[in-house]
Amino acid sequence: MRRLAVFLASSNGHDPAYAALAASVGAELARQGIGLVYGGGRRGLMGVMADSALKAGGEVIGVMPRIMVEREWAHEGVTELLMCDSMHERKALMAERADAFVALPGGLGTLEEIFEVWSWRQLGFHAKPIGFLDAGGFWTPLLGALRGIADSGFLPAATLDDLAIAPDLPGLLEALRERLRSIPEPAHGENLR
Repeated sequence: MRRLAVFLASSNGHDPAYAALAASVGAELARQGIGLVYGGGRRGLMGVMADSALKAGGEVIGVMPRIMVEREWAHEGVTELLMCDSMHERKALMAERADAFVALPGGLGTLEEIFEVWSWRQLGFHAKPIGFLDAGGFWTPLLGALRGIADSGFLPAATLDDLAIAPDLPGLLEALRERLRSIPEPAHGENLR
């Protein structure tokens, strides 16, 4: 895995453990030589993770709509800052640059981002794995709700079972790598990776 797209909050949340988690993810990705692709923010968990990865010598690619850059929300110290015109284009650029996607603690933006790339996978627009870092059980209530949706027949169980879920980053990275190993090579003209 060359690069990982991480979706997470632009705020810190109430528990300092969230910032500690974001810092540890940034440092560990850098230590393993995995480039970080994220929303480009300098505040909240986004900024903590980016700063930690940069401090550890990692590659950090931020992707942000121009209007947000103009509002001075962008992290100016990233390795590369890609500007775009819309939130949809932001996700498309992140998807283009990453080999897999992970959600860390976050709110509506994080949910919207991870669900969109997950739906793209289900529809066959890409074959890149999707994961939730369930540290401290943060995502457990959501994952339970998704299981209920699957049990009601509105989400194929195989789609839910396809998620990589782990309580710690080493376990999650291994689950993502396992899924990457099982991705078939695309047929001529297809773009599943």
